[in-house]
Amino acid sequence: MSSAIKMVGITKSFSGTLANDGIDFDVKEGEVHSLLGENGAGKTVLMSILYGLYKPDQGKIFVKGKEAKIENPAKAISLGIGMVHQHFMLVPSLTVAENIVLGSEPEKYRFWLDSEKANEDVTELSRKYGLEVDPKTVVNTLPVGVQQRVEILKALFRRAEFLILDEPTSVLSPQEVVGLFKAIAALKQQGKSVVFISHKLKEVCAISDRITVLKRGRISGTVNKENIDMEELAKMMVGREIPVVPLQNPFLQEKVVLQAEGLKAFDKRKMLGLKSVTFKVHESEILGMAGIEGNGQSELIEVLMGLRKLDEGKILLNGKPITNASVHERIKSGFSIIPEDRQKTGLVLDFSVSDNLILGRQDQPPFAEKFYKLNLEKESELAQELIQEYSIQTPTKETPVRHLSGGTQQRVVVAREFSRQPKFIIASQPTRGLDIGAAEYVRRKLIEMRDKGCAILLISADLDEVLALSDRIAVIYEGKIVAVREHSKTNELEIGLLMTGAAND
Repeated sequence: MSSAIKMVGITKSFSGTLANDGIDFDVKEGEVHSLLGENGAGKTVLMSILYGLYKPDQGKIFVKGKEAKIENPAKAISLGIGMVHQHFMLVPSLTVAENIVLGSEPEKYRFWLDSEKANEDVTELSRKYGLEVDPKTVVNTLPVGVQQRVEILKALFRRAEFLILDEPTSVLSPQEVVGLFKAIAALKQQGKSVVFISHKLKEVCAISDRITVLKRGRISGTVNKENIDMEELAKMMVGREIPVVPLQNPFLQEKVVLQAEGLKAFDKRKMLGLKSVTFKVHESEILGMAGIEGNGQSELIEVLMGLRKLDEGKILLNGKPITNASVHERIKSGFSIIPEDRQKTGLVLDFSVSDNLILGRQDQPPFAEKFYKLNLEKESELAQELIQEYSIQTPTKETPVRHLSGGTQQRVVVAREFSRQPKFIIASQPTRGLDIGAAEYVRRKLIEMRDKGCAILLISADLDEVLALSDRIAVIYEGKIVAVREHSKTNELEIGLLMTGAAND
């Protein structure tokens, strides 16, 4: 089988730090070749070079045997290379169809988009690959999982022969993952090539023909499908065995920390997004909220944090009503949150690591002085302490967080939120897009906070994660809590059926 893509001696550095160090990498025609590695290992940089987002310092790229100079994404697309990024590249105010055909719009009249033709083309394409979407829906009203589908369809619309998928399953439910794998299998049958970047070993082992592991900018090994061993792959990635996160909870208390009663709220489409949602989270408990994205999770988070108006119901913290409290008042009373999108709502990307670590406390002692003056010395002290305690890999505390890897950015968020000594934590998709080592770290921190007495609401589209961490599991479907299960009295099949509405409590 000949190589569709071949990268030889690829080297790339940023500010003197080697991201890729002499990498040789190839993908054969009709092959699914997975890239594994911790955050900062150089996976996305390598594929960004192939897609024309970065220029290599050294090395050559060959497409179907011919050397190619890929100066920009337009050149990559012309060569049949498509890339679906971990962080979406969509125009929120445009419809699904308008995003997909952007740059290749069918014209009805000169400079006039043929919307009907665009909608038809997108519908046909989405059905062909089992990634169905409503072409007329405005993107900013879609849940994250559906936006990911739009990104994949956008690349397929441009007739990509070679598709790079950067953490494509991190926003999908188990059922949607099955659909994606069917789409990948269909692409493979047509002779197309796929690079699959993921931190989920089980998925990589299931879908790959070959797996290449990157560590600190270098290839630490390539394994064929018949020789795949998950434990060995984990060792190759992180240089050690990955211990299992302990579930046993000897600290569970009867005391209710967070109580939600009859929550009703409307979503962006002015439709009822939450329908009489009622649940409790106890001291030293992780309540996992399982559900396919778009079933009310975002509305629930916003209502709990005071970001969305509650139309009916009440919220109590340690027995005291906080239904009408502001976001700031909730944080002061003991709320913390790991938001689902660290870049959009968890961090200010152009702020330094130090500035991001005190967000939410900048107006409180010892950081705030008279006349709203910031005590920079106290901020610096806290930053140094948290950088060390949470092993935040940053050149300096003054480095803008946009220059950090995804896993390191998540550590900044976790350090800030957990250092407040919260009573109640909302952890929304806390390991989304993280490699196996970074995900292990975040999960262990959640267990640690639980064991210190925190009540934690874990909202995750990763059912394995919900089952691994939760003391109890609530299932949300179409804005309702349809079931609550003790961890020891349920399984993946039952929760999966409840998530899709195929079973009732």
